[in-house]
Amino acid sequence: TEKQLDLDFKNSTCLGNIMRVDVGPLGGKLLEFAAVMSILTFLNLSFRVLASQCGFSMKTDHLGNAMIYASLQNCFAQNVEDHAFTTTLNLRLHGNQMDEDELYQVAETCQYTAWASREIVCDHNYMEMDHHLWCEAGFRITTLVFFTPEERIMEVKEALNRGYGIANTPSRLVLRSPKTTPETYIQNVAGVPMTVLKTSTIFEKKWLAVQIDATAACPLVEGSVSVSSNTIAWYLPWHIDPLISSKQFKLLEVHMGINGQRITTAEMAARQYSLIVSSTHIVIKIPIGAVGGYLKSNVQDNQYFTSYTVEPMVELHWIEDTTHEDTRYKVLFPITTPFLPQPLQVIDETVPNKQIFKLILGPFGTDVALINITFPSEVLSVAECNVRGFNVMELMSPNSSSKVFILQVPFMDPVVLQMTQNGFTLYRLQLTFGLLVLPELAPLSHTAHLEAKLVNIAPPKVFGGCDHQNFYVLVEHGRRSFQTMVGKQMLTPDLGQKYGFMDNGTHFSLVVPFSAPDVVFEAIEQASIRGRIDVIMRNPETNTEIKKFSMACNFHSTLTVCFPNGTMTALAVKLEAVPSLNTSRLTLRDPTCGPLFSNDRFAYFIFSGNTCGTTRKFLSNVMLYENEISLPDESDKSDESDESERKNESEEPVSCYYDINTIHTLAFRTKPLMNQPYAENGKGELQVAMRLALDKSYSLFYREEDYPISKYLQQPLYFEVELMRSRNPKVSLELENCWATLKEDRMSQPRWNLIIDGCANKVHPYQVVFHPVWVDARVENPSHFKRFEVQMFSFDDKETLSPQLFVHCDAVICDARNPLGGVWQRQALSHVSSGLINLTQ
Repeated sequence: TEKQLDLDFKNSTCLGNIMRVDVGPLGGKLLEFAAVMSILTFLNLSFRVLASQCGFSMKTDHLGNAMIYASLQNCFAQNVEDHAFTTTLNLRLHGNQMDEDELYQVAETCQYTAWASREIVCDHNYMEMDHHLWCEAGFRITTLVFFTPEERIMEVKEALNRGYGIANTPSRLVLRSPKTTPETYIQNVAGVPMTVLKTSTIFEKKWLAVQIDATAACPLVEGSVSVSSNTIAWYLPWHIDPLISSKQFKLLEVHMGINGQRITTAEMAARQYSLIVSSTHIVIKIPIGAVGGYLKSNVQDNQYFTSYTVEPMVELHWIEDTTHEDTRYKVLFPITTPFLPQPLQVIDETVPNKQIFKLILGPFGTDVALINITFPSEVLSVAECNVRGFNVMELMSPNSSSKVFILQVPFMDPVVLQMTQNGFTLYRLQLTFGLLVLPELAPLSHTAHLEAKLVNIAPPKVFGGCDHQNFYVLVEHGRRSFQTMVGKQMLTPDLGQKYGFMDNGTHFSLVVPFSAPDVVFEAIEQASIRGRIDVIMRNPETNTEIKKFSMACNFHSTLTVCFPNGTMTALAVKLEAVPSLNTSRLTLRDPTCGPLFSNDRFAYFIFSGNTCGTTRKFLSNVMLYENEISLPDESDKSDESDESERKNESEEPVSCYYDINTIHTLAFRTKPLMNQPYAENGKGELQVAMRLALDKSYSLFYREEDYPISKYLQQPLYFEVELMRSRNPKVSLELENCWATLKEDRMSQPRWNLIIDGCANKVHPYQVVFHPVWVDARVENPSHFKRFEVQMFSFDDKETLSPQLFVHCDAVICDARNPLGGVWQRQALSHVSSGLINLTQ
């Protein structure tokens, strides 16, 4: 059955008076193609004589890619008035005996109207002459005369039997000949040997006869190509004597191409091709290995050799003044150099401070594969090298058809030999690359030795201790510079200020609180939590670890508090053993009882003895209330073993004991009150700030000195309002109203409302978008922040059109425990304003 070819398998291209079909890679299969003459018939073109007679040729490269060339005037083309030519090919891939043959069909229609009076094509296996006809209807071809240079007369039938192609349309005569026939001869033209075919075609109609002369001349590789160690030079005479009958001759166009397709001047420069028109010749120079050709590899006595194949094309267009006839001349000219030794180079690009060996091996042709690398202690395949942490890469050259292999090996890998001497560490890497040339599977090996030295740096000394609430770390660095990591954070000036960083020039100290984010919790013990701080020093030049200091201490902590009124509180701590635990998903026995507060490290619960699944037991003189903090059953359904381990690590019992029969004696005396008690209003200060962020990440903000800020229309503005100097999680900041004015005075007119009663103004053409706030290094209580976005706008009133605006907000402080849909419990009202924002027109 026929299949539709994918674009990566075939691509047909119209190239002037020829077309090309690219097929491949063939994967080791044999390609056979046939030309379709009609819906029901096709003719196999695998025979060389028939292919050259009908205007077809095919070539393959070392990777199994095939190119099929077809003349537009081939024997089987559907010709529409010498303007449109359709060729249909059946492609058959022959596999082994176990695989069925694959059949594909390719059809291409090429438009060609720029016919010259005479067109000559020198293809791989044939010469084609296409002449304009002046005959009237009724004439037919009867005889061909060949000049070898002796005259030889041949009837059409005999010429066809000898492999010549003869055809004509009402306006064109096509003659096609194999490159070597008894009727061709060699002629030296300006020092270049050329195969020449000279004919006369006789048309007859009753008693009338018309003679059309046609000549083709195609260059031979021997005598026209010279090869140096790095360049191919092809010489073609531009005044081809057998094709030019008059002395008045003008060269109109010269084009160069590759594989039948023209290339531009820029492409030639990028590939380092050159085309020179001298006084006698057109000279094309191509660097060996350049893009457009390919290298074929060969191994002799473990020495690497390459041969380079490229197929340049030359197109000439000239006119003869005496006849006023123009000629287009096209030559497809495959060139293959002999195998030449290609010394392999090992380029050492190791930077010792990075502590990684890096070497480049090459250049190679694309048919060379790296199979393994042999080290003194072991042999590793390429896949094993990459798994091991080496980096093995294959890199194609952008300016040639060659490639190189790149290998990176860390200094610390066991395959690298180390030797310490005189304050230095010497690293040695010895290896042998194992390669294969495909498809012959010819083995090739190449050995390389690399060395690198590093100055030995004495690691700093670190001391530490704990008290009931802090870690104390002392580092003796001896004036040496290191990068210090505290937990997973780099010790920056900001972090140092947070941890009480002090440095006297030779030592620095840190005080890290037990509850700091960089402390990891290892275990929960009776009335205490075991925490650990890690301090790592790295070499700033190599980013390698020099010293790691870890210190663990037990800190007293009351995880459960029992109140006399039956209220209980419990604190759940996230341990290092369960890094993926989401504390917000922890619950008591009743899954509906979640934490009142949670972050990445803790979860805090409040409940009473008769809620959340709490049970009680009567013991001697005491009553025991028990509950349990754990993950709900549906929280993790991935792997049973992981689920069991996570639940065990995250389960925390909660218990409270209350005395049953205890008598307490209390003495008191009464005193009448002079007045009824009353509450007196207190006064305090709340600070609310509004900022403008650079982007929606809300990580960077405009500074005071940045105002006024210029923005374009519809450019987003990202506002943040924060309740300052409050750590109370029970209050929340809400935006009651926000509006824009043209003046700094918040009461000025006109005024455009952005937020009304906490909701976006639906009348505003660019409605406000509220953004959620999450806990991060800057945000401890998300309820203290509000973030919203609005696009830059201007007032529509022409009388009030202004290139600037101010934004103001009324902020309300509310009870965070009140449901979002309820009425706010107003505690305070504050007013904030942003700076001046300019509108850029």
